[in-house]
Amino acid sequence: MRAPGPCAECGAGDAARYRCPRCGTAYCSVPCCRTHRERCGAEPRREREREAAGQGTPPAPGPWALEDILSEEDEQDRVPLQKLKLLGESAELRELLLNPHLRQLLLAMDQAQDKSSLMRKFMQEPLFVEFADCCLSIVEPPEKENVLPE
Repeated sequence: MRAPGPCAECGAGDAARYRCPRCGTAYCSVPCCRTHRERCGAEPRREREREAAGQGTPPAPGPWALEDILSEEDEQDRVPLQKLKLLGESAELRELLLNPHLRQLLLAMDQAQDKSSLMRKFMQEPLFVEFADCCLSIVEPPEKENVLPE
C-alpha cells in the first residue's frame, strides 16, 4: 500500500488516503472529498458506469459513495453494505451510542487530523473498546468454538 501524502484540500500532511476517481487528486476525509467534488465536478464512479451502460441517470445519490473514497488497495478492508446495515439494527450498539462520553470520543475521532494515534489512545478507553468490540462482533461474528459437527 502506498504511503499517504498531503491532502490537496486541507493540507494535512501524510493524511491523504483517498483519490478523486476523475482527476486523481489526493484528499484525507469525507469533508475534503465533498469540497474537492464541488470544485472538480467529479461524478461518482457508479453514476458514470450506469450512464456508460445506457441505464441513464440513477436516482439522486447520497453525498458520497464508497467507490469514491476507497482505492483498490483498500478493497480488502471494505465491509459489505449488508453487514453495515446490521450495525443500524443492533439494539446493543444503539444503547452504547446513547452514552455522551462515547459520542464525544467518536466526534473527536471523526474530526482528528491524526486518526491512527488517536485510535491507539482511545483503545485504552474501556468504553471505546466496548464500542469497537460490539461493532466487530456484529460485522464479523466470532466463529463458534467447540461446536460438534452434525
